[in-house]
Amino acid sequence: MATAQTRERKPVYRHLYFWVLVSIVLGVIVGYAFPAQASGMKWLADFFVALVKVVIAPTIFCTVVVGIAGLGNLAKAGGLALRTILYFTAMTTVALVIGLLVVNVVQPGHHGPAIPINDEAASKTLSEAKTAETGVTGFILSLVPKSFVGAFTDGQLIQVLLVAILVAVAVAGMGRRGERVVAALDTVAKVMFGVIKIVMYAAPIGAFGGIAYTIGKFGGTILGKLAWLMGSFYATCLLFVLVVLGAVGLFAGFSILKFLRYIKDELLIVLGTSSSESVLPRMLVKLEAAGADKSVVGLTIPTGYSFNLDGTCIYLTMGAIFVAQATGHDVGLGTQIGLLLFMLLASKGAAGVTGAGLVTLAASLTAFEANSAIPAVGIALIVGIDRFMSEARAITNVIGNGVGTLVIARWQGQLDRERLKEVLDDPSGVDVDELMDRERAGHPDDREPVGAGSR
Repeated sequence: MATAQTRERKPVYRHLYFWVLVSIVLGVIVGYAFPAQASGMKWLADFFVALVKVVIAPTIFCTVVVGIAGLGNLAKAGGLALRTILYFTAMTTVALVIGLLVVNVVQPGHHGPAIPINDEAASKTLSEAKTAETGVTGFILSLVPKSFVGAFTDGQLIQVLLVAILVAVAVAGMGRRGERVVAALDTVAKVMFGVIKIVMYAAPIGAFGGIAYTIGKFGGTILGKLAWLMGSFYATCLLFVLVVLGAVGLFAGFSILKFLRYIKDELLIVLGTSSSESVLPRMLVKLEAAGADKSVVGLTIPTGYSFNLDGTCIYLTMGAIFVAQATGHDVGLGTQIGLLLFMLLASKGAAGVTGAGLVTLAASLTAFEANSAIPAVGIALIVGIDRFMSEARAITNVIGNGVGTLVIARWQGQLDRERLKEVLDDPSGVDVDELMDRERAGHPDDREPVGAGSR
C-alpha cells in the first residue's frame, strides 16, 4: 500500500474544502451585492442539509449496532456508554460556566445602542418553545419515539440512538444468528456511505446558499447594534476551543491546532450551512481514520450530537444574561446557578441544526421567567442575529464532539496513538472519498486509512 510520502497528492482544486471556501466567498459577495436576491437563497442550504439528513438516521443506526456488537460483550459497551455520558456532562457544564463568566465580566447587554423589544419578533420563537420538551420528565419522554419507524422519520438522533442500542443488545444475545444481522447492517452502512459520498458533491452549493442568505437578509445593520454580544460569543467559543479543548487534547496526547487542520473541510461546510449534522457522516469516517476504534466512534459521535453541544451551552447562558442586562434586570448568583443547572438538562437532546439553540434558550427563559425576572419576550433582541450565532455554535459543537471521541477512545484504551500522530502531522494522507469507497467495497481492514501503515 502506498504511503503518505509516495502517494501522489491531489491538486488543491480537487479538494472539497477548496470549493466550499470558494462558495463561501462568492456567497458573501452575492449577499452584499444583491441582497434582495440573496435573501431567497436559503433553500439551497436547506436542500443540502435535507439530503444529508436522509442518510443520517440509517447510517447512525447501523453504525451503532455494528459498533456495540464489535465490542464483544455488553459490559464493555456499558462502560463505554458511562464514560461517554460522564465526559460529555462535564464538558457541557464547563461550557455553560464559561459562558456565564464571560457574559458577567464583559456585560454585552450594557454596551451599544438601546434596542427596543419587538413582541411580534418573539412570538414565533416563544410559541415553538412552548412545545419544546424541557425538564426531567420532558427530557426522558423525548428519548422514546412514537414508533420504531418514527425514530427515523422525526429527525431526532437521540431517538435513533436509543433504538439502535436496544437492537444492539437484542442482537448481542442471539449468538451466531446475530452475526448474520450484524453483517447485513454493516452492508447497509456501506451503502449509506456510498450515498453520502454522492451527496457531498452538493456541499459547495449548500454553503453558497447559506452564506448568501445570511448576508443578504440580515446585512450589517443589526450586526452593528448587537456587535458586543456577537463579539463576546465568538471570543468565548474560541476561548473554549483553544484553552479548554486544547488542554483536554494535550492530556489525550494531541494538538488542538493540528486537529482543527485535520477537520478543516468539515468546519468550512458547517460554516456555510450552519448545521453540524451536515458533516456527521464525514466525522465518523475521519475519526476512525485517525485511529479511534470503530466501536467507540460509532457510539460516541451520535451520542455527542445530542449530549455534547458545547457551543449551544455557551450560547444559552450568554444569551439569557444578555437579555437580562439589555432589559435592565439584575439576576442574582443563586438564580444564575439555577438557570445553569436547568439549561444543562434542557440542552440535552437539542438537535444540532439551525434554530435549535434559540428555541432552547426561549424555553429556558419561559420556564424561569417567574424566578429570574428575565422577560421571555426579550428573546426578540437576539432573533435577528441567531443565524450568525448558529454558525459559531455548530462549529464549536463539531470540534467538541471530535475531541471528545478521541479522548474517550484513549480512555477506553482503543486509540491508536501512533496512527493519530501520523494523521495529524500529515492530514493529506487521509482521503475521505477514498475511505468511503473502501467502506462501500468492504475491504478486509476498513479501518486502515489511506496513507497509513499497518497497526
